[in-house]
Amino acid sequence: MSTVSIATAAEVIDLLRDDLSAIEREFAVQSASPVQVITDIATYLIAGGGKRIRPLLLLLSAKALGSTSNSRIRLGAVVEMLHTATLVHDDIIDEAAIRRGRPSSNTTWGNSKCVLAGDWLYMQAFRAALEERNFRVLDLLISLTQQMVEGELLQMQKLGHLINEEEYFDLIYRKTACLFKVSMQLGAAVADSFAGLGPDREAGAGREAGADREAIPDFDQPMGEYGRNLGLAFQIVDDVLDLTAAEDVLGKPVASDLREGKATLAVIHALERGTGADREAIRTVLADRNFSRVSHAQILEILHRHGSLDYAMDTACAYAEAARLSIADLPPSDAKRALLWVPGFVTTRDR
Repeated sequence: MSTVSIATAAEVIDLLRDDLSAIEREFAVQSASPVQVITDIATYLIAGGGKRIRPLLLLLSAKALGSTSNSRIRLGAVVEMLHTATLVHDDIIDEAAIRRGRPSSNTTWGNSKCVLAGDWLYMQAFRAALEERNFRVLDLLISLTQQMVEGELLQMQKLGHLINEEEYFDLIYRKTACLFKVSMQLGAAVADSFAGLGPDREAGAGREAGADREAIPDFDQPMGEYGRNLGLAFQIVDDVLDLTAAEDVLGKPVASDLREGKATLAVIHALERGTGADREAIRTVLADRNFSRVSHAQILEILHRHGSLDYAMDTACAYAEAARLSIADLPPSDAKRALLWVPGFVTTRDR
């Protein structure tokens, strides 16, 4: 483990405040359309806030590798646009009425307009990314989009059915962790291009004029591993909060996953260890997609009795620690200290 100290939340905010504000402005500019309803939906989604953790990761990855290129702002907006587009489509698929404590966009504008607005955001994100003239960036984003769509389709096929842990981790990698991974890799790609070592640039064109590839360590793999592990931890915590958080804190109805027929890690753990009656209760909720025959309180009692919620949180913490370990060889910097802080934030949040 690195001896570099972990940053505080205040230090991370100070380090990234200006860049995150710039990304918000870029997101707003990129989301403006001559078709007013697209701009209205995008503006509503931007105002809904969110943790902005994906652009935060991209910024920290680029900063940790020494990049100050403006590309980090454009691509930070790109990953947040892609994330926002997925939320729009998820809410339509899940028939969600609430998102972050407000009516979901599809509740306000209807499914037809929102699915098209989500498509527009996807394409606008790629249009902005194309300005980088960097094939590595496009390759990452195309692969990412395919993984996310595959993940959504796989999940739809499994709704109401029992799945094992291997299937669960495949799903949450595709739906969540892949975007975390790519956000970190995009930061590394920005740093490569800044150093004049991008895939479509000649070495020596940037800050390391005259340097060759061997002179600069390749951090794409550890950055990607950090993002993957952090993303898995993030989604596991999200799934636990869906079961345990208060609705006014979570910003949406609790136990939404069970109502949608989704078996998450704590539920899978209880299914494997519970009594016949326990398993039947959980199967009933997943099949019914409501709590009319088995209550939410009954499901929580089963999960607590088998230590399933603790198991899920312990697993999330293990992935969070794996994220920290994956960047042990990064040179010391304020950005590295911030990256060491993020896993703790992910595993201790309440929403």
